[in-house]
Order: sequence, then C-alpha cells, then structure tokens
Amino acid sequence: MQSTTKPRELVRVLARTDVLALAFGAMIGWGWIVLTGGAILDAGSLGAIIAFVIGGIAVLLVGLTYAELASAMPKVGGEHVYSYRALGHFASFICTWSIVLGYVSVVSFEAVALPTVVEQLFPGYDVGHLWTVAGWDVKASWVAVGVIGSLIMMAINYVGITTAALIQKLVTGLILVVGVLFITGALFTGEVANMTPLFNHESSGGFAGGIMAVLVMVPFLFVGFDVIPQAAEEIDLPFRDIGKVLIASVLMAVAWYALIVLGTSLMLDHDALQGSSLSVPDAMGAVMGSVWGSKLMVLAGIAGIITSWNAFYIGGSRAIYALAHSGMLPAFLGKLHPKYKTPTNAIIMIGLLSTIAPFMGRPAMVWLVDAGGLGIVIAYLFVALSFLVLRKREPDMDRPFKVGNGRVVGALAVALSLGMACLYLPGSPSALTGIEWGVFGGWMVLGLAMYLFALNRYGRAFSDRVMQNVYDR
Repeated sequence: MQSTTKPRELVRVLARTDVLALAFGAMIGWGWIVLTGGAILDAGSLGAIIAFVIGGIAVLLVGLTYAELASAMPKVGGEHVYSYRALGHFASFICTWSIVLGYVSVVSFEAVALPTVVEQLFPGYDVGHLWTVAGWDVKASWVAVGVIGSLIMMAINYVGITTAALIQKLVTGLILVVGVLFITGALFTGEVANMTPLFNHESSGGFAGGIMAVLVMVPFLFVGFDVIPQAAEEIDLPFRDIGKVLIASVLMAVAWYALIVLGTSLMLDHDALQGSSLSVPDAMGAVMGSVWGSKLMVLAGIAGIITSWNAFYIGGSRAIYALAHSGMLPAFLGKLHPKYKTPTNAIIMIGLLSTIAPFMGRPAMVWLVDAGGLGIVIAYLFVALSFLVLRKREPDMDRPFKVGNGRVVGALAVALSLGMACLYLPGSPSALTGIEWGVFGGWMVLGLAMYLFALNRYGRAFSDRVMQNVYDR
C-alpha cells in the first residue's frame, strides 16, 4: 500500500474557460438530441419546459451546496472529500460510488449513442447480425463504431488532462454556435400553433405524470457540474471562482435545455414529433429548409457526445482514484501515470465498462439513463446533507464561496434530492424497471465487494490518516 500513501501529483492546468467548457459540455451531451422530442410528447411543449426549469432549480440548489464545499475543500474526489468529513467512512463510499455509477452510465451511454448518430449520417451501415436484445437487433458494424469510439476516448484521457481540456473547449464552442443558429432561427421562423398541446393530459398520471416522466431524466441530463469538484486539484483558479464557475455552468445548461425544447416545439407540430426519430435535427432541417440543416445538428450532437464522454472520463476516473487513494477500493485503482499524471487504471476501468455497453444494443441507452440517474441523486442527497452537517459542526471553516441563507438552501437541496430519488421507486409513474434495478443493484454489489476487500486489507485507520492529510494540505 506504500504507493497509495505518496503525495499526489495532479497538476493545476485548467483555466476558467477550460473549467466552464468541462462542466457545460458534460451537461449537454447527446441526450438533448435523442430525448427532446420524447419529453415534449410526454409533457407537452410548455410542460417539458416547466419540467426542465423545475429540475434545473433543484439541480441549482444542489449545485450551490457543491459550490460552497468545492471552494472550501478543493480536493480531488469532490463528494468523497465532503461526505467523509461530514458523514464518515461508509457514507462517503456510498456517496462516491453512487456518483461513479452516474459517470460510468453517461460514458457507456455515449458509447451506445455514437453508433446511433452515425446511423443518421450513413443509413444502413449496420450489418452483421449478432443477437437480439429486448427486441432490438445488435449488428457487428454498429457495435464496432461504439467500441472504437470508447477506446479512442480512453486513450485521449490516458495521455493527460491538458489534451482532454483543449478538445473539450473546441468542441463545446462548436455546439454553442450551432445551438445559437437553431434557436434564433426557430424564434423567427417557427409557429406558436405547433406548440399545442402545451400540456399532455393523456400521459400516464395525467398532467403531473407527464412532467414527472421528464423530471426523471433531469438528473441524468444535468449531471456534469459535479465534474468540477472531481477535478478540483487540477483547476488553476482562485478557490472562490471555482464555486462561481460551477453555478454559471448550471445556469447555462438550464437555459440550453429549455431553449432547445422551445425551438423544437416551434418548428415541429405533434404529428411531426411522433413521426421523428431525432426531433432536434429534424427541427433544424425545418429552420434551414434543407436536409443539410439536419446533418449540421447531427454533427453538433456528435460534438455533444465527445464533450460529455470526455468530461465523465475525467470525473469518473478522479472519483475512483480518490476512493482508492483513501483505502476504500483496491490500491491499483489509485495509480497515477508517472508522465501524464492521470489515474490510468481508473481510466482503463471506465473504458472497459463503457466498451461493453454497445454489445447490449440501443435498449441499453434507456437502462443506463435511469439506473445512472438514481446513483446521481443519491450522491446529491449525501452532498446536501454534508453541507448542512458542516455548516452546523464547523461554522468557522474557511468558505471562499459562501452561500447565503445556507440552512434554507441546504434543507431545500435535501428535500429536492429526496423528491427526485422517489421518482425512481416502485409506485412512481417513472419507477425503475427490473433490468434497471438489476444494473443499479449489480453496481452496488460490485462496489461493496471491493470496499470490503480494501477495508479488510488496509483498515479504517488508514483511511482516516489519508483523509486528514488531504484536509490539512
């Protein structure tokens, strides 16, 4: 275990624009291309916008707790560091392992999304039937695109965060340019009449059921701002500014999703949405009056895949690294590359898991969204609780970014996190399916097995010493 006790050597190289692109790019992956049309059909055009705003407010309140804690403890691992200090050893593991599930689910989702979007550019390219999963035929060429993409993203992150950050910044800029073209075009050429129905009263559960069906996707779609705390030891900013950039990224994402829904509903009526497999590119084609507009939006979707994929490799690998460094996972997962200063084994672990996803076919996209979403809201709940506990227990802690009305914000963040978690439970219109519970349960069992192995080998006292050194640095 000697290698685990050495001082960490992560380097501070991320500037303000790098950090903003990292978080915002993570939150606007491929989901807005795939899920926007379904959200409008589920909740109605205005209902979908309201759902994203409500979900965005909930995420913003959680984000405020993150912002204060990240500026107070800018250490690698984010949630792991805060929850350990406030709630203890096991709670910290559950919190961090849950958010890792969210990160791995997004990375795996993108490995399935890439061959899906390539199919939009090159129809009929999927050949070589392998097997059928949930009624969907898995083709060899389709799987190959996802696997190759996963391996390329793993290699990019293996060789260093500077390369990953540069790619993130460039690709996020491309998405913003295309998004501005789409939204302004829709506002000038769209028809308000296309937005009917504003609310879907025919969905399961009626008006509220439609909004809840969209709300259940929100944790998955907005996860990404928490990548900032994960990479805190690689951010070259005043600690107060870390919190500011985190909140700015959440506000940008809320505006993005609401405007994308608005633009799509202005351009496509209800029948057009029902007949569309990818509504946002179809809406862009209607804006431009040409098929090339759809292709341009698909390219923006590919850019979103890259930004999200990239960011969650960074966030997930740093979270796994932090757990291993503190003796909660086997020590080999806490190894840093001597040249690139990246947690190489953690990156490889995520890469292997995401490479498996394309073999499950397109149905895996839904399973990963929902199971990963539950992991995310569990972590949000633990962070909000940590925020409240540390406000009470350590009121004099240096907090460069201090949230006003902290107890109110913390209590609301806890309540909203609990509310979002309840959306996944049996009895809810958007409850997890048996397969999704299997994904979530399997992940937790895997983590607990490694946790018990590490605890038996290294002991609780080792973790306490490591974490005390982290707080003292």
